[in-house]
Amino acid sequence: MRHLIDPTDLTRQETDEIVALAQDIIANGDRYAEKMHGKKLATLFYEPSTRTRLSFTAAMMELGGNVLGFSDAASSSVSKGETVEDTVRVVGNFVDIIAMRHHVEGAPLDAASVSPVPIINAGDGSHSHPTQTLTDLLTIKRELGHLDNLTIGLCGDLLYGRTVHSLIKAMARYEGTKLVLIAPDELRLPDYIKHDVCDKFGMEYREVASIEEVIGELDVLYMTRVQRERFASIEEYERVKDCFVLDCEKMKGAKEKMAVLHPLPRVGEILKEVDADPRAAYFRQVGNGKFVRMALICRLMEWRDKEMTTHKGVAVEGLRCPNPKCICNCEPVDYSFSLSEGDVYRCIYCSTQAE
Repeated sequence: MRHLIDPTDLTRQETDEIVALAQDIIANGDRYAEKMHGKKLATLFYEPSTRTRLSFTAAMMELGGNVLGFSDAASSSVSKGETVEDTVRVVGNFVDIIAMRHHVEGAPLDAASVSPVPIINAGDGSHSHPTQTLTDLLTIKRELGHLDNLTIGLCGDLLYGRTVHSLIKAMARYEGTKLVLIAPDELRLPDYIKHDVCDKFGMEYREVASIEEVIGELDVLYMTRVQRERFASIEEYERVKDCFVLDCEKMKGAKEKMAVLHPLPRVGEILKEVDADPRAAYFRQVGNGKFVRMALICRLMEWRDKEMTTHKGVAVEGLRCPNPKCICNCEPVDYSFSLSEGDVYRCIYCSTQAE
């Protein structure tokens, strides 16, 4: 069965197909109004969400389907100690497809291992957010007209930002992509992303200390908030939360045709004054999320009988995942690893290097 756990679960061709389908839905919405008639989507959201959860709900409803689920795990049997696997086995009896957001990394992949219906990862901890990536790709395509030969600035929390990690994986497949990594030392992009994605695909990147020094060369500026919920201490968060702020003065140095994206919510890293700039695409980006999720739901329902070929792992005697926020350290899930670049074993659930 096909699921979407990570952007790399889709081939470049499949990704382009979903983006193209989303564009057709935008142009010819009436053709898709009954596409999911009689079908049900479950939204299982174990952590707060506004855009993603409502986007999935609106997507399924506009396809003619129905939606059920929960937006707070405390109102479900999770509060009684039910595992992710058991929850999915139960909910899978009632629906045709599941969208899951979870604060524990690897939870959607664990769910997919037992689910009788397709699972869509709607964000798992700091790990991955593939539907946001599809939203980003559709937005870039609509704003700039193409996805290749782009210089993309990624600014803010590059260490914990799952949207950043997912976007890099997707853009590695497009020719001529150049990355400019704008972050404080404490929030730089993880080495495994640099080695296993950027270096592997020959994607050029460099790290800089300010927006001003590079904004003039960017086609896309992808802003992110510094996520308080990902920090171990409030002191560490307070020290770096306001490192990079985009304002109209900085935008004066940008290209006339460029796009500013943000997965939202923002908490001060883009001043309100920037909203009136035609290059500010982040609210249009939100709208694109509904259309791309409509396209994804349609495709996964068509592909549900195809085999999942990614995320294959093996148990390795003596190795464990050291990530306390990984599903294998939070629920009774066996350790499983894959061999990555440099002959390094990484956890298939959270990508952390094994110990």
